[in-house]
Amino acid sequence: MNDDIDKGESEDILLPVSADAREYKLARGRLKIFLGAAAGVGKTYRMLSQAQELHGSGVDLVVGIAETHGRAETEALLAGLEVIPRRETEIQGIKLREMDLDAILERRPKLALVDELAHTNIPGSRHAKRYQDVEELLDKGIDVFATLNIQHVESLNDVVQEITGVKVSETLPDRFLENAEEVELVDITPEVLLKRFREGKVYVPEKAEQAMRRFFRKGNIFALRELALRYTARHVEGDLRSYTDLTVVKRPVPVGSRIMVCITPSDTAERLVRIAYSLATGLDTEWIAVYVESPKESDFTDKALKQLSKNMWLVEELGGKVNILFSSAGTHLAQIVMEFAKNHEIDMIVAGSPNQGRWKKLVGASFIDELIHIDSSINVLVIGQPEKET
Repeated sequence: MNDDIDKGESEDILLPVSADAREYKLARGRLKIFLGAAAGVGKTYRMLSQAQELHGSGVDLVVGIAETHGRAETEALLAGLEVIPRRETEIQGIKLREMDLDAILERRPKLALVDELAHTNIPGSRHAKRYQDVEELLDKGIDVFATLNIQHVESLNDVVQEITGVKVSETLPDRFLENAEEVELVDITPEVLLKRFREGKVYVPEKAEQAMRRFFRKGNIFALRELALRYTARHVEGDLRSYTDLTVVKRPVPVGSRIMVCITPSDTAERLVRIAYSLATGLDTEWIAVYVESPKESDFTDKALKQLSKNMWLVEELGGKVNILFSSAGTHLAQIVMEFAKNHEIDMIVAGSPNQGRWKKLVGASFIDELIHIDSSINVLVIGQPEKET
């Protein structure tokens, strides 16, 4: 983003327009995300700082919501900006406050500032998640500045859990970030961040001490920082591809390996789906999922069926497509899967280790072996599951 915006410059140019956006640039708002490795790196501060510069240049903007957490330096940056009052809702005698989406839509600014994209809205809100509120703002032609921590990216959920030992429940789909016009990394060193924790500039002292013992250990911060750096770099690479498309620069494009992931009614399948998505994204190729429906399905518990539905939803949320295959008693599941893979020009199959509970029960311990031996021209990536803590 160009920080040197002249007062006479058109307000229609706040963010660069990518090739993917050029078809709807006149109607749809544009999104810039300030991405950080963790709380306390300065995302809200950076967002408000840039908003102050734009406000000084005459851009019509409002603060939809900004979580300053009592930080005096951050609160000072709200001075002179129009802040939309939060709507208040009473639930079981407790008054809760939330961003007022309708008030922003009625105000119709050129730019709205929305903090903490992954936030879950209070019950009764029009949308379950704040990023969905932002989608509505964008659909109405309002540009948005927003903030996000890397641990809330859906495809990185398993990686973050392995790094920190904490399962992050609030996530948003990768497609949301991929549709952003700009992702700006807000980065400070782990040493500086931990110093800010100790000085009480991130959380109150009691909460800060607890956070540093659990999620925000120095090693965790290093790893999360690397995730944020890589994710931002990938977005920049995508912008470069869009630019070369726009300027008709012709270069040989390698054909990527088409990837297929096998899913079951198991919670371990979530990890397989995210791995398949990450592989496909890294290779810039297509990916799909298959589920084989068999007579055993009648024996599934309600919990298993709900998990299967969740797994299928996750595939679609990450931009994949679920293909349901059918088998009858006595048929080999591996044969069905491999035949489908060959018919759809799949180069790599991602599957879970058959030694893991439900996989072994549902498809048999020989499933992976059969896959490998049926057709050696198709790679089979076998994913073991991390040991659960006891």
